[in-house]
Amino acid sequence: MTDPVRSVAFHALRAVGEKDAYVNLILPGMLDEHHIEGRDAAFATELVHGTLRRQGTYDAIIDHVASKGIGSIDAPVLDALRLGAHQLLNMRVPAHAAVSTTVDVVRREIGHKPVHFANALLRKIGQKDLDGWLAIVTKDLEGDEDRAVRTSHPLWIVRALHEALGGHATQIDKLLAADNVPPRVTLVARPGLSTPEQLPGTPGLLSPYARILDEGGDPGAIAEVRDGRAGVQDEGSQLVAIALAEAPLEGPDERWLDLCAGPGGKAALLAALAGSRGATLVANEMQEHRAELVRHGVRRLDNVEVTVFDGREGPWEAGTFDRVLVDAPCTGLGALRRRPESRWRRKPSDLDGLVPLQEALLTRALDLVRPGGVVAYATCSPHVRETRGVVDAVTVARDDVEIESTHQWWPHIDGTDAMFCALIRRR
Repeated sequence: MTDPVRSVAFHALRAVGEKDAYVNLILPGMLDEHHIEGRDAAFATELVHGTLRRQGTYDAIIDHVASKGIGSIDAPVLDALRLGAHQLLNMRVPAHAAVSTTVDVVRREIGHKPVHFANALLRKIGQKDLDGWLAIVTKDLEGDEDRAVRTSHPLWIVRALHEALGGHATQIDKLLAADNVPPRVTLVARPGLSTPEQLPGTPGLLSPYARILDEGGDPGAIAEVRDGRAGVQDEGSQLVAIALAEAPLEGPDERWLDLCAGPGGKAALLAALAGSRGATLVANEMQEHRAELVRHGVRRLDNVEVTVFDGREGPWEAGTFDRVLVDAPCTGLGALRRRPESRWRRKPSDLDGLVPLQEALLTRALDLVRPGGVVAYATCSPHVRETRGVVDAVTVARDDVEIESTHQWWPHIDGTDAMFCALIRRR
């Protein structure tokens, strides 16, 4: 019988590849369905997440080893080979076990025809360690092309991140390495509902409301998280909400807007901060299923109105909000360490649709904020086109706004997702 842990890992990869599933959403349910827990669940999680993170490196090795190249391999077989390669090159699994269990997955889940091929290819891969293979598959590469294979990032993403870092070679190497280190779970205490001291873990590095769980900590087991008094939220996201809430403001400070609120983490923190000074928050989300996530996230707060509109066309009157957040839809290149499949799913052409949307949402936000009010434009992406490019394109066309500050957080520097935030004041 096929090892259920590896079988689940295989089917998780197939769901990512065939159905564009998000592994962090599907894998826990698959583990529960098969009653996999404890060390076996941890093994399955590392097997799936690690394989996805290092997929580009493994594909380069498989392409070198396969006589007809990687393009000749059917997708299910390729996913199984990637799982085997990860066990052989990056996990403490004996080579014979990595090969035999992967071949068994191929036999049971795919069929007998590719068994001999998979067995032979994995045995060849097992003849060298990762460094040995990297020396072979990168020997004719240099610069960003070499980095792309070694760190398992698409070349276009490496180049975009390198540009965002100002071309600094040392920084890009550190960032790409950080993208391949799974982040620890970070909690946020929502002011007025809980305090950081009530939560387990160690204090955050940058946010006064953050606690960082130790390895293996389960946020679902924490009462404050279960009942909505606290949440799971990266410190970078917390800092965006804090930056908007703490921006100096003259005059009324009563009505706040989160224009793109789903799934609701920033909205919940913003609402808690607003409530402490008697302000209300309109949390808007275009998609109903995401709006439902927002409602769940803010369920303990009574100063929030959740609305469902296209943020570019909602029914609000111009100049009626004191603070507005635009957490714009983006490529998500700043969260590659926690969403390993995203690096393979995104394409450069995605920017052609996202950037005009980002510009339209920021323009709408600046119309909705009152003179003297503040807009925070944020993306979980450091890509220049999505960050400073959008801010400059929108603000240069207006004479009624000024950029007060911009900030980019980084995984390798700040320990956060690569969040960007610009504070823009309406004159």
